[in-house]
Amino acid sequence: MRRVQVDDRPFALRTVALAAFGPTLLFATGEGAIIPMIPLIAADQGAGLGMQGLIAALLMVGELVGDVPSGVLVQRLGERTAMITAAVVSVLGLLGCYFSPNPWVFGASVFVVGLATAVFALARHAFITTTVPVRYRARALSVLGGLFRAGYFIGPFLAALVLLVTPDERAVFLLHIAFALATVVLLLCTADLGTGPGDGSEQAHQGLVATLVRHRGVLLRMGTCAALIGGLRASRMVVLPLVAVATGLPSSTTAVIIGVAGGIDFALSYSSGQIMDRFGRLWAAVPSMVGLGVGHLLLFVVSDVPTFAAVAVLLALANGTSSGILMTLGADLAPQPGPAPFLGAWRFTADFGQAVGPVTVSGLTALLGVGLAGAGMGVLGLLGAGMLLRYVPRYVPRRAVAGR
Repeated sequence: MRRVQVDDRPFALRTVALAAFGPTLLFATGEGAIIPMIPLIAADQGAGLGMQGLIAALLMVGELVGDVPSGVLVQRLGERTAMITAAVVSVLGLLGCYFSPNPWVFGASVFVVGLATAVFALARHAFITTTVPVRYRARALSVLGGLFRAGYFIGPFLAALVLLVTPDERAVFLLHIAFALATVVLLLCTADLGTGPGDGSEQAHQGLVATLVRHRGVLLRMGTCAALIGGLRASRMVVLPLVAVATGLPSSTTAVIIGVAGGIDFALSYSSGQIMDRFGRLWAAVPSMVGLGVGHLLLFVVSDVPTFAAVAVLLALANGTSSGILMTLGADLAPQPGPAPFLGAWRFTADFGQAVGPVTVSGLTALLGVGLAGAGMGVLGLLGAGMLLRYVPRYVPRRAVAGR
């Protein structure tokens, strides 16, 4: 059954810039700075290759574990308070990373940072969902997604600058602490435009199990679509370097091509939101999934630098044109008032796909080779496009499907 939402309030994106966009860029930049350093610091503490990979994965595992319960927490605290709390908890986890005496403490601290990241991400998602009118929602969430990508792009360069000043690799955690504290200060200086703690109807106060049971139909069907989108997006970041290695491309050339593709991806962020708001969600979601699917299938033809660059650009175009689509669909589907518990469950499905996608690529590559691994993911992308065509009109409000 479609939910009908009519909201024609006058609105400008700048009204949520300080409350949502600023904190997002700060927090994502800090996280982007530490991600490349986690395996290196784990190795310095004596972790073997396998444990290095496990500790690096614990950040994503923490986000995955924290997704669903974070919805209930955000609903009880309110969006701004939840973001502040998450930033403070992340500081505690980062201090644990900085002072950790062994890989076990280090891994546990990374997991705590992942949990805090899940709460922060869910709170900002719920904030946009509750404060931005439907006709501007996709643009706002696309900007949010674009700022997240910008932070992940800027962070590693700032980490490199820090390491030029000090030989202590752990100093990158101090950098993230500085950004987290700046996030807290910015939020404290910003008016609370979102819902307060305990706002909403009776369904807003449902617990985890009740949320999953109540929305099991949409979470099963649309959640599968979200998992496929997340999986295809994550797999492209793994499969492109693997194809480059298998083809024998120079590492410097590979890095430049992937970097240029990332720039194209980021540049399309706002355009994606305009497409979704003006023409409807399907005009961004379906072409994106078809493009990601075809791009993975075309990995078979990569044999030199030009073909590798062409496929990388195609995947970037496909991913960029759907910037913010998962957050937008989650916001469209979430009950009002009190969307946070549902959004937590929704984000879990997408993050699950992002976690499983690279693992699937790695497994298929080991068994069948990178070409067939890409083909397998490509088939899943085309399947996802078909599921979106079937289920988006069924579950997403008519106005969001048709655009304006």
